[in-house]
Amino acid sequence: MGLKTFKGGVHPYEGKELAKDRPIAEVLPKGDLVYPLSQHIGAPATPVVAVGDKVLKGQKIAEAGGFVSSPIYSSVSGTVKAIEPRRVAVGDMVKSIVIENDGAFTETEYAPCDDVTNLSKEEIIGKVKEAGVVGMGGAGFPTHVKLSPKEPDKIEYIIANCAECEPYLTADYRRMLENPNELIEGMKIILQLFPNAKGVLGIENNKPDCIEKLQDLTKNESRIEVCPLQTKYPQGGERQLIYAVTGRSINSKMLPADAGCIVDNVETIISVYNAVKLGMPVMKRVSTITGDAVTNPGNFLYSIGTNYAELVDAAGGFKEQPEKMISGGPMMGFSMFSLDIPTTKTSSSLLCLTKDEVAAFAPSACINCGRCVEACPEQLIPSRLAKFANNSLSTEFEKWYGLECIECGSCSFACPARRQLAQSIKTMKKQVLAAKRKK
Repeated sequence: MGLKTFKGGVHPYEGKELAKDRPIAEVLPKGDLVYPLSQHIGAPATPVVAVGDKVLKGQKIAEAGGFVSSPIYSSVSGTVKAIEPRRVAVGDMVKSIVIENDGAFTETEYAPCDDVTNLSKEEIIGKVKEAGVVGMGGAGFPTHVKLSPKEPDKIEYIIANCAECEPYLTADYRRMLENPNELIEGMKIILQLFPNAKGVLGIENNKPDCIEKLQDLTKNESRIEVCPLQTKYPQGGERQLIYAVTGRSINSKMLPADAGCIVDNVETIISVYNAVKLGMPVMKRVSTITGDAVTNPGNFLYSIGTNYAELVDAAGGFKEQPEKMISGGPMMGFSMFSLDIPTTKTSSSLLCLTKDEVAAFAPSACINCGRCVEACPEQLIPSRLAKFANNSLSTEFEKWYGLECIECGSCSFACPARRQLAQSIKTMKKQVLAAKRKK
């Protein structure tokens, strides 16, 4: 029987050898820390501190701005220096809390739980919400909302996204090797909420050591199993992971819960454990700082709000000035023009490359080869959708299921004419959705 997977996808250069063997190293911030109030999907958080206030590490500095929102905590002790717009990785100016780090890291007290099995479902979800846990794989969806489906008894699978299919990224890989118990305990906490569900750890088979370790640790866990997956991008996409593990399909009008599934990534599940068991809010996460421009690529546990420049310094700085810097992976990340950008809950990686290979090639005419169709994990026709997008044909774009695109970039990667298909489709999707909201 073959490894579980999905139809379509591509096989980009992995690049994981640069950082995968580097153990997680903690980085203590030195300069000011910046906390954007929008680090999640939904309403921005609302500040509960004012300029001049003294704060402790672990103190709440912004509360959730609604049900689909999430609070933010200081990851250092110090003084609130400003509350003002600051530039974030996607290029937007976002209202942020700036804290002057006093370097003492004086910490507030937490309330750990001796026996999480005695907690009610409401108490678990309350702790996850209060701790500010969101989807830390990049989406930033508030986890307490995800763990509160309308019909919890119909949830059959809690899927841990351990695929880490983006090239170069190795933070989740190191987490699985170095913190496997926290991952499994976090999964068990989530399973307490769903009595009819089983936990599945979906791991690509390019991580055999993680598969072996987690299989050994779960061999006596009747409700948790490890599911080896074929190594292919975007195996870690939510829809693709659900299909590979369960054989069930969802579309843009559905939630994973509609297919009886809840999907969380490794860092999120560990944060659930920290919140419920240790009583600790989200203040830190692991990120990969890598690329051929970095002197010592590695995986770093850092305080959220730390400037990207400090993380590059922790990795030995640049051995050669990069032409391209990307927040996230090369397939779905965001290009950055500066390192004077704060990290957030969803900052999983910084990729610094000496050459901008994409910019080096000028796109040419479509040769109708069909490779983009072969690569598309949603079985769309990207070349046609891009044509509609480039000619502002929104009705035709919708008719040909353009809104089903997951923006994975597989079509652009596979195109021999170097056409920027995914970029055109992504732009058109935003325009169509914006028009729908106006209506």
